[in-house]
Amino acid sequence: MFTKDNKLKRFDFILLFTTLILCLYGFLVIKSATMSQAMGSDRFLRTQTIAFVLGLICALVLVIIDYDLYGTFYLQIYALSNILLLYALVNPVNASEWGDVRSWISIGPIVFQPSEIAKFGVIISLAKYIDLNKDNINEPFILFKILVFALFPVGLILLQPDLGTALVFIFFIAVMIFAGGIDYKYVTVVLIIGLIFAVIAIGAFFYIMKDYQVGDNYQFDRIVTFVYPELDPTDTGYQVIQSKTAIGSGLLYGRGLYKGVQNQLGYLPTKETDFIFAVIGEELGFIGGIFLLVLYSILLYRLIRIAKHTTSMFGSLIATGITAMLFFHIFENVGMTMGLVPVTGIPLPFVSYGGTFMLVNMVSIGLCLGVGMKRNSFDLNEF
Repeated sequence: MFTKDNKLKRFDFILLFTTLILCLYGFLVIKSATMSQAMGSDRFLRTQTIAFVLGLICALVLVIIDYDLYGTFYLQIYALSNILLLYALVNPVNASEWGDVRSWISIGPIVFQPSEIAKFGVIISLAKYIDLNKDNINEPFILFKILVFALFPVGLILLQPDLGTALVFIFFIAVMIFAGGIDYKYVTVVLIIGLIFAVIAIGAFFYIMKDYQVGDNYQFDRIVTFVYPELDPTDTGYQVIQSKTAIGSGLLYGRGLYKGVQNQLGYLPTKETDFIFAVIGEELGFIGGIFLLVLYSILLYRLIRIAKHTTSMFGSLIATGITAMLFFHIFENVGMTMGLVPVTGIPLPFVSYGGTFMLVNMVSIGLCLGVGMKRNSFDLNEF
């Protein structure tokens, strides 16, 4: 597959090994998080392992594919992504059982979230669209077209409704447009507008809170209980309270693997997915949490190096978008388990349980490894 002089040195072995360690760490924690389930942990581990193996195969295949091929079909990729999102709105799986949430679809026996697939579609198509307009990106009309192109699928995701996933899209879209060469005057305007809205939102929040009763509005309840989780300790504030209790009880070294009280006695909600970091904090302590964050730091650092040293803007923007996507997932998930950011239901990359999510994570790494194969002469395997 590789020749000694050019290909082998361009393959980022450090990125691949870091990813594999993260996945193994995830298997270990998922087993602990699901031991108390009625059916045990085998079913969860089996699904996760199959998704990991399939994802690893896809990642290695993507390494040998020239990513410029994706750019040739960027409009078709963009259209397919939007079609999947529209299909979720008109023909979702079990929407009535999930409170009219239309985020999942089925194709034969396979049930998945099209928004996960659309992440790649939007990253690839937006990267190509920015690349095609890079010389004129700061012209207002061109910038407007890019924003409409990027935000249309976000609107479909908000209609599902899935605010957490929409925030992921908005974040990596903003980072990609910034990396594409947008003028700082636009950034300044956006920051000023954002600051104004933030001040207005904070003022409105405290005004509404004067007479607000928890239970009046589910979406606002999540904001209220983020600030004051003790106002609703048995419902919307329950997750954060139990998660913070678990993490705090782990202290430096943790209670020990498979010995967490909050975890094994079932006090932690969605502990194998959204709140898996709380399991790590309780059973493996501060050391276990820091070890995971160090692995993530290495992963993101390698992805940034690929984005920086690749030979084309198209490839650089693909790596940039994937890096931003993974960073937001990590930041939001860890933050929400500690009560630092609102709970949005975003899982932890490579660690949280979920077949589709694991597959998406592995494909993300495969795309970036493929981009790194066309970098410049910089030796990527130098740390």
